[in-house]
Amino acid sequence: MEIKQESAGCGTHCGTCTNKATKLDVFDWLKDIEDSHADTDLVEVQFKNTRKGYFRNTNDLRLEKGDIVAVEATPGHDIGTVTLTGRLVLIQMKKHNQKFDNPEIKRVYRKARPIDMEKYEEARAKEQDTMIRSRKLAEDLKLNMKIGDVEYQGDGNKAIFYYIADERVDFRQLIRVLADTFKIRIEMKQIGARQEAGRIGGIGPCGRELCCSSWMSNFESVSTSAARHQDISLNPQKLAGQCGKLKCCLNHEVDSYVEAQRKLPPKEVPLETKDGTFYHFKTDVFNQLMTYSSERNFLANLTVLHADRVIEIQAMNKRGQRPENLLVEIKKDAPAPSFQDGVGEESLTRFDREKKNKSFKPRPNTDNRNRENSAPRPNNDNRPRENRDNRDNRGPRPVNNNNTQSNAPRENRPSNPNQGQNNAPRFEKPKINPNPNPTSDN
Repeated sequence: MEIKQESAGCGTHCGTCTNKATKLDVFDWLKDIEDSHADTDLVEVQFKNTRKGYFRNTNDLRLEKGDIVAVEATPGHDIGTVTLTGRLVLIQMKKHNQKFDNPEIKRVYRKARPIDMEKYEEARAKEQDTMIRSRKLAEDLKLNMKIGDVEYQGDGNKAIFYYIADERVDFRQLIRVLADTFKIRIEMKQIGARQEAGRIGGIGPCGRELCCSSWMSNFESVSTSAARHQDISLNPQKLAGQCGKLKCCLNHEVDSYVEAQRKLPPKEVPLETKDGTFYHFKTDVFNQLMTYSSERNFLANLTVLHADRVIEIQAMNKRGQRPENLLVEIKKDAPAPSFQDGVGEESLTRFDREKKNKSFKPRPNTDNRNRENSAPRPNNDNRPRENRDNRDNRGPRPVNNNNTQSNAPRENRPSNPNQGQNNAPRFEKPKINPNPNPTSDN
């Protein structure tokens, strides 16, 4: 009977296929290529949390990713999950500086049987109780150490105790006490605070799972210079993570900050103006904004400047010049988007604009044909000033005796009353009598 369980989780809580181990998974991009597993008999096997090993498949078993196998151990056997096969195993061993022809490489015995899984489950069930009792024993021996985790071997004959210590600890007496108490073979392995947090897991201040327990496999040293480059307050309580050390995420963005700060002027140089001297207070690195204060030791008259303006003022100070004042006003409006909607479909007030424009439109004229055929109305603004001022003293207008014109429909009347008498073209201006007396002969 073959047992095959995926590394994404099998529900048995055996530790070899939990989600915590996914950070060490390797994608086998050669699995669809025929005979890609015939290049080598080496396989990669993963155990609890971050422990991995490389074994030889001397029995020519057909192993695939996710198979639970029993492998050789000292003493007895151990239970693990196959995570990689084929030629990619050679690349992984080269990455971890392990030799292919090492005679100490152990073997794969068989695929795990039901009886093997029962023993393994019994051993795993004792890990929590063993860790608590071992901590009590170490405290009784007055050892300055902390036992963070216990991992039993698959057959239950051996256990690995992971501990943390700030200094060298002589735990020979502790090993004898543990061996007499639990009747197993004891192995002590020292780990760091970050490795302990990765094995235990937890939630960070960002609300996500810890990086060390989700995807990080290599731990790099973190220094306070990374916080200084990012202008973060050097508060130990805010900079420390769950492990009590500096947060690993301080190293994630420090390169971007260092690259952006290369474009900034020196901060220690004060700005000399006719109003006084201004000293650097803080910097918004990615927005290229620098804040200056008129006092060195406390905040006063804070002024926000762009980095280009600071470079300009510093260049003027080198030439012995002082500007009138600093550039105080900073445009806070958002820059205009590069995309312009020509149709106007993206505007929320497009319907309101149409209604507003319609209210100002003139009423349409139904008689468009007669309007087009009619002559242009004369412009009387070009008349002499005295004619326009004395138009009220001209008396009554003469009566027009032309019945055909007066009785004609309104649409057929000429727009210019002098057009029929003078037979003048429609586009010419009518002649205006300079005499304002209406009784004089025409």
